[in-house]
Amino acid sequence: MHIAEGYLPPLHAAAWTVVAAPFVVHGARAVVVRVREDPDAKLLLGAAGAFTFVLSALKIPSVTGSSSHPTGTGLGAVLFRPPVMALIGTVVLVFQALLLAHGGLTTLGANAFSLAVAGPWIAYGSYLAVRRLGGTLGPAVFVAAFLADLGTYTVTSAQLALAFPDPTSGFGGAFLAFASIFSITQIPLAVAEGLLTVLVVRLLVRITPDELRRLGVLRPRDTTGTEQTEATA
Repeated sequence: MHIAEGYLPPLHAAAWTVVAAPFVVHGARAVVVRVREDPDAKLLLGAAGAFTFVLSALKIPSVTGSSSHPTGTGLGAVLFRPPVMALIGTVVLVFQALLLAHGGLTTLGANAFSLAVAGPWIAYGSYLAVRRLGGTLGPAVFVAAFLADLGTYTVTSAQLALAFPDPTSGFGGAFLAFASIFSITQIPLAVAEGLLTVLVVRLLVRITPDELRRLGVLRPRDTTGTEQTEATA
């Protein structure tokens, strides 16, 4: 992640584009609805997009044809839900492909599915699970960002294994090979991303608590005064 321009066989590249497209279209509609219902959310939407762009633009060589880096999608998934991040993440990938030669247009569908679709859904699902188990905001955000990062790379490993199965062990062997190479750099990066995302949410709790309440991120049990809010964040 990102899978480089021209790295995937044409059939695989086309197939992932078809798979990702409905999520992106649905995400565009979700963004329009969100902005229409809450115009003040534009600033946070932009911040979520910038956060994803900056973190996912960090490029650490990991395996031929791809790179390892934080993803930055956990924050937006928690704030605005996964459909919104399908569009934001894809727009980020387009700009990175055009301006930074990071990823590519032929592999946009595959990269969008792993970073902008799978990652945010994993983030939001894990965030909800922690909250429903009684976790406070900070731990829930950490788990969401951590698992979004690792989940994205797990999906990327599967995409590469499907395209380039091992001659003897097939998909399973190739998946283990790609995933093990990624994990060397990705696990510490995922921990760092989780901690950074928690810090960003703490800052948002301080400067825009009302918006977080409207988004449903801050709940009554999180806000028993300013000091308690900051502690639980």
